[in-house]
Amino acid sequence: MQTRRSIAADYRAGRLQERFRLTPDQLEEAARLERPELDREALSRALRQYHQDLGTLDATSEALLERLAHPASRVVVTGQQAGLLGGPAYSVHKGAGAALLARQLDRPDAPVVGIYWIASQDHDADEVASTTLLDHAETLHRLTLDLPRGVPVGRIAWQPEWTRQVHELLDCFETQPVYREQVRARLNFALQGRSYADVFARLMHRLLGPAGLLVLDPLHPALAGLMKGALQRELTAPLEGPRRIEQAAAQLERLGYTPQLRRPEGATNLFLEREDGQRILLRQDQGSFEAEGERFSAGELSALLDGEPSRITPAAGLRPVIQDALLPTVAFVVGPGEIAYGAQLREVYPLHGLEQPLLWPRLSVTWLEPNVARMLGRFGLDAATFQQDPEAALGRALAREREAGAVSAEQLTRLAAEFQTLAGQLAALDPTLETAALRVQTRSLGQLARLQERAVRALARAEDDRSRQLTRLKLHLLPNGVPQEREMNFLTYLLKHGEEPLRRLLEQDPAASVELRLS
Repeated sequence: MQTRRSIAADYRAGRLQERFRLTPDQLEEAARLERPELDREALSRALRQYHQDLGTLDATSEALLERLAHPASRVVVTGQQAGLLGGPAYSVHKGAGAALLARQLDRPDAPVVGIYWIASQDHDADEVASTTLLDHAETLHRLTLDLPRGVPVGRIAWQPEWTRQVHELLDCFETQPVYREQVRARLNFALQGRSYADVFARLMHRLLGPAGLLVLDPLHPALAGLMKGALQRELTAPLEGPRRIEQAAAQLERLGYTPQLRRPEGATNLFLEREDGQRILLRQDQGSFEAEGERFSAGELSALLDGEPSRITPAAGLRPVIQDALLPTVAFVVGPGEIAYGAQLREVYPLHGLEQPLLWPRLSVTWLEPNVARMLGRFGLDAATFQQDPEAALGRALAREREAGAVSAEQLTRLAAEFQTLAGQLAALDPTLETAALRVQTRSLGQLARLQERAVRALARAEDDRSRQLTRLKLHLLPNGVPQEREMNFLTYLLKHGEEPLRRLLEQDPAASVELRLS
């Protein structure tokens, strides 16, 4: 089977430049962005109202709002779904990376502010209802809340029962009491949020606000009102953006990539939030709009947008454009999936009089607790190698430790050379035998390589039966079979190590991809 190329990997390597306006090595060019037409004072006022309603209008956010109101201000923006208790660790890593990059680009005459766009309009409950934490006893805790389906998370009221479940988890988490109470204090503040998205936003504010990050919820009425013009513009030609996305998808397929976004015929880049709270994709057919059987004229949707601007929201193919119509974006801090989206959006931006900003690959951190670092050190492994294939990585390390040459690549290389020599000798005696000899070589070396693979995996399993080190490493680095930062909640590390993980995180380079050892 042919392996499809990775859009994100090729983008980071400096390829695929034709699919993006800017690449990471053009940060200085991106920093010269000017958006003189954008009303930054109105943006700052709307964000102030949001933070006042959220209960996060403190001295830190006031200072950031004042900087945002500067006529030459710019922002480094990132965003994520409102995951339970902050979601997987990379949700915090992204926010930290945005704050760090904003700090790097900041100038007295052109302030740069970090913005965390809360994906409160998203309605995929399964993506945000659960979280995973690992305590000192190596008990993996999995908390899942019962969320309504199909409703934007910013409309879901936070329930007292969920607060009780969070505190029960904290109470049974094996750690030092002082660290548990530090995290409980942060969560007590966060859990005062009125909606599911508010709880996430208040936690991010408490974690990263002091580092220079402002949270933003696009469903807040003051902010939704500022996005109304861009959404009205989208309603005038709702199928042109999807058409350009499909064109980009076809171009990516010809280059050997799998497009992230597809837009079937008639699908727009807009969702309608119905009266019952369900968020439904809008389709257009013969000039009118349809949402699961209900039909609307363009005038009806325009009137709805005027009166209740948060009821019409962007799909993935439009959300970054709406974001950058609202904000003076110099850089958008993104993960691999978002980079893949971005490869299809360059030609959507001009429909709104904009140019695509720089997509900045997010800060990536794998946390190595002392016992994990010791185990990896003993086997001469790094976390990334282990996460790619745990059994093979540990088995090869054990083979090296035991000087088991039978499973080494060098052994196969020697055998290949001997086969080559033998094939040449046979061909000298009878040229018709050369092809047959080479077939035997290919088949035999392939079978031996598979046997080597079985052997190293057997070594890893035998070691695990004896010491459980494979199981323990997988628990820390691949919880539930998923790479650590995509599954483990960042609060795991604050609960077990106090403030050290947050301090270390905010010391990193915003472009870093690192493994950080905790003490």
